[in-house]
Amino acid sequence: MATQTRPGGTFTLGGDLTVSRMGYGAMQLAGPGVFGPPADRGAAVAVLRGAVELGITHIDTSGYYGPRVTNQIIREALHPYPEDLHIVTKVGVERDPGGGWPTALTPGQLRAQVEENLLDLGLDALDVVNLRVPGGWDEHTPDPRSIAEPFTALAELRREGLIRHLGISNASPGQVAEAQTIAAVACVQNHYNIANRAGDDLIGALAAQGIAYVPFFPLGGFSSLQSGTLDAVAARLGAAPLTVALAWLLHRSPNILLIPGTSSVAHLRENVAAAELTLPEDALADLDGTGS
Repeated sequence: MATQTRPGGTFTLGGDLTVSRMGYGAMQLAGPGVFGPPADRGAAVAVLRGAVELGITHIDTSGYYGPRVTNQIIREALHPYPEDLHIVTKVGVERDPGGGWPTALTPGQLRAQVEENLLDLGLDALDVVNLRVPGGWDEHTPDPRSIAEPFTALAELRREGLIRHLGISNASPGQVAEAQTIAAVACVQNHYNIANRAGDDLIGALAAQGIAYVPFFPLGGFSSLQSGTLDAVAARLGAAPLTVALAWLLHRSPNILLIPGTSSVAHLRENVAAAELTLPEDALADLDGTGS
């Protein structure tokens, strides 16, 4: 259910966690390559506090950002957390000494990741945990493997009270359906934007069930023609292209939640401005026509 009380309005995850549709993705708070500490930890803290001051109540993170660095900065900046702030994290990947992203999907690995998130964030239970499904050739195209074993392991941790709600990231419709045979799914986090519309049918199906769809990479994979159309619309509206792209996503469906990331307070404000940008019919027609 969506309402207009926060940036972009609000949506209720899992029936009881109401979040702003305009959220904040904390991945960029770590160092280069999402590895190691940031160059300016104080600036990272300022961005997080700025997000909360702007009314954002949905922060997306993961223990493998850094690793551990981003979660520790979130705790430093915001703990004790406001009652209406909800932190969504991901598991299923670890980091190797070279900064690689090996999968980590065994029950023991998933439990260790959940416990590490709890420790670094200073929480007794995690609001939402997404299972990150390994991707195909580009790491963002779902790999049609069974997710029964890892999702069952997370469902057990939910029964133990360590997790409140479960989600799935980088998943095909079949994997979402498989997950739903094991436990309720509160959200799906996939690659989707103006140019990449492979998730269109899934968005509609999830909306009918009251399940959130959380797109990542709002500007990823654009052709030069698609970028040119976006730039032209942005110029007509006097807005930044990313602001327009985010506004289009908010308009696309009321179950879409956004988690754009940045390490700059100025850029954060630009992102949040998308929640106030009204796209006229001609702009929507131009943007709708760029999809593939």
